[in-house]
Amino acid sequence: MTLLKLTEEQIQTEIEKLSKWSVVDGKLHKDIEFSSFNEAFGFMTRASMEIEKMNHHPEWFNVYNKLTIDLMTHDAGGITENDINLAKILDSLL
Repeated sequence: MTLLKLTEEQIQTEIEKLSKWSVVDGKLHKDIEFSSFNEAFGFMTRASMEIEKMNHHPEWFNVYNKLTIDLMTHDAGGITENDINLAKILDSLL
């Protein structure tokens, strides 16, 4: 399945439907702060199940209770519908 890079207009339309996502360096970006490391790790564990089903893995970075997530489709060279769908799933797990 070939995924096409979304236009800036399409990305902005989709971001408006998401919770606190932005575009940083050409990637969908979100910073999340949890109340503890256990809460952050629990979210990452729940998310990993859905991520693996999609076979679409985020760039993410965790330090204690903070998690930074960046989404893009490397094969398409930018943000695709697949990234938007993963952002929606991640938001639903919060």
